[in-house]
Amino acid sequence: MDEGTFQAGTPILVQGDAPSGRFGAFFEDEGDVGYFYAVDLTRSENRILDAVHIYNVANVVDRDRPSSLSIVWSDDESKCALLINGYPHAAFDFAAKRGYCRTNFPNFPDPPDGSWLKSDHGGSDDAVAWLKLKKTS
Repeated sequence: MDEGTFQAGTPILVQGDAPSGRFGAFFEDEGDVGYFYAVDLTRSENRILDAVHIYNVANVVDRDRPSSLSIVWSDDESKCALLINGYPHAAFDFAAKRGYCRTNFPNFPDPPDGSWLKSDHGGSDDAVAWLKLKKTS
């Protein structure tokens, strides 16, 4: 688990790679907006598989206060989640080739090769159900 403290609107980049080093994810706040990215670390080019919108800084109610951030991986390293103040804001399922976020943005046509679903990033309790199992183990 990679974690830290940040304040929305202050540029930051936090990376969290799976222990095996095959996949990674990173959170970036560019000062105006926050995004979470899925990465294939085995590729030499086009490493970013997907990106999901987390927030627009102008809409973050408590942006004047520090927040905790962590990137958590499932035991089998096929899934990861972005937790802000302990709450899952986004997740990637590398096996299903899909990203999930609360804002369901951005959405693009799915690639014809079926490499990664990009037409729907809608959040789902099922997408983060593994987190509950992780907390009890």
